[in-house]
Amino acid sequence: MIPHKAPFRLLPLALALLAPGSVWAEHAPPVVLTPIAQTTAPQGGAVPRDAQRQLDKVEKDLKADQARKAALDAKNDALERELADLRAKSVAVAEDQRRQDDALRAVEQSLAGLAANEQEQVARIDADRAALADLLGALQRLSRLPPEAMVARPEAPGEMVKSALLLREAIPQLKKRADALAVQLRDLAALRQKLADKRAQALAAKKDLEKREGELRDLVSRREALSQANDAELQDVAGHMAVLTAQAGDLRDLVEKLEAERKAAAERARQAEAQKRQLAEEARQKKAQERLAAMGRTPKDVPGGMALGGMTLPVAGPVAQRYGEQDAVGTTSRGVRISARAGSPVVAPYEGSVVFAGPFKGYGLILIVEHPNGYHSLIAGLGRIDTRVGQRVLTGEPMGAMASDGTPTLYFELRRGGQPINPLRGFAGTEGKGQG
Repeated sequence: MIPHKAPFRLLPLALALLAPGSVWAEHAPPVVLTPIAQTTAPQGGAVPRDAQRQLDKVEKDLKADQARKAALDAKNDALERELADLRAKSVAVAEDQRRQDDALRAVEQSLAGLAANEQEQVARIDADRAALADLLGALQRLSRLPPEAMVARPEAPGEMVKSALLLREAIPQLKKRADALAVQLRDLAALRQKLADKRAQALAAKKDLEKREGELRDLVSRREALSQANDAELQDVAGHMAVLTAQAGDLRDLVEKLEAERKAAAERARQAEAQKRQLAEEARQKKAQERLAAMGRTPKDVPGGMALGGMTLPVAGPVAQRYGEQDAVGTTSRGVRISARAGSPVVAPYEGSVVFAGPFKGYGLILIVEHPNGYHSLIAGLGRIDTRVGQRVLTGEPMGAMASDGTPTLYFELRRGGQPINPLRGFAGTEGKGQG
């Protein structure tokens, strides 16, 4: 994973990255093909007996290496299947995390509204209590006056009696109102406690999901390490086989035979590998669809997804800036900005291959995913990247996460043939600029 937090401005960046001669195209390592060393034939005569014995030994060692290579290939296939299953599980966990984020956001908004209502009710109760206290004080003062003092007061006795009666009639009404407000306040407190309990449950569920996501990420990392070790061992076997072939040196017939067999085997392996990759891709797609169907979901059911044309937004949250809108400096946006919760998972908007992952020229961490039919997604503003260049990703598969603090914003730009299109219309959008 690549931790990083940095501000970003990507309005001119996407075109430079997605156009021909882009940064990854210019810096991609060249592919070097090493030719097989040619050997020369012995001068004259038949192959000596010791050379024949050497040939027999080389062929025996080659068969042993071929058997070893077949076992390593089988092990590699098993690791790839396990990796595909773990990545599919990580997609489901990321979906659950997005749903928990939406639930937390709703509970927190309800709590804020209740707090304001509670303050208003408390203010009303306090006002009624003050009025009631004034009335009770007046009655107490009247009750302490002896009859002689009441006669000596400047007010008429009838007026004083009338005032006392009015005060006594007002007290029950004020008490009734204060009791009603107190009941409302208790109800509000109960509802607030209920929402607080829901929030605590949602936070606990989210924490458990984050733990599961971390465990899955660790499993994927370990399986990838095993796969890389297996690949290294395969390379060692291939190198040993090359040494054995070189030892045949001057035996032209052996070299020609092995070369012919090598070419035929390489072609068969290439065709078999191409067919295997095609079948594996079809099986992976079918398994992903079956998993979604088993959960009773389609791509547009992904929480917070706005899945249009089979794609989903890379992070859950409200859209803060839409495609085609102008920002604070008057520049027209070529993508959308999404306000996300801190630490929210960032997923692949559609299946494809990661062609760029990491920081870019002071713009922070960015991801570029190449999709079928000439589409590219540019995602920026991540706090962490959990994928690598060349990785195949499924729709909704986690690729990283937002920053773990503050109020992070994710920038998402979608292009076809190098031209920006509206991401909220998905891959069904038309080409060119100016979409709303």
